[in-house]
Amino acid sequence: MDPADFNPILGYKLDPGEPGLPNSAPASMSVLRVLSQELSNYLAFKKEAMREGGFIIGGGIFLDLRKRGGFLAAVAGKTKVWIYTPRGTEDETAKENEGIGRAEITRKIEELRIRLEMTSDPVEREKLEREIELLEMALNGLKIALQLPQIMTGFLLDALA
Repeated sequence: MDPADFNPILGYKLDPGEPGLPNSAPASMSVLRVLSQELSNYLAFKKEAMREGGFIIGGGIFLDLRKRGGFLAAVAGKTKVWIYTPRGTEDETAKENEGIGRAEITRKIEELRIRLEMTSDPVEREKLEREIELLEMALNGLKIALQLPQIMTGFLLDALA
């Protein structure tokens, strides 16, 4: 068997506007080659999100693996990310947060607890319990002046959706 047939050289193209070099790689090194390009794309997305005041809340790197010669080779790759950027600038957000005090959140929690005691609908009860839990988390965050980490913010966004 010819060694070139067992470990063929794979040529790659970059998407239009994608930074990087379209280097070829043997099938044995293709996963490493494609993965490094996709990781650089992921880091570029992360840098863009940070520049806009946001962060990545989900996504991933996907490789198209196919048999080439004697190896399972990466013939293509794709990077997908979901970026969350809070509305408004940091100054606007800080001013909005100053307006929302602990007393107002506590009052809202009490209103929701009263509504929870009055309702018998299980779907409505679950919704109210979730809202109370989220408000209590926000209240605790205000009490200790702690910003929620990126993962927790993503979790809260998923819970509200």
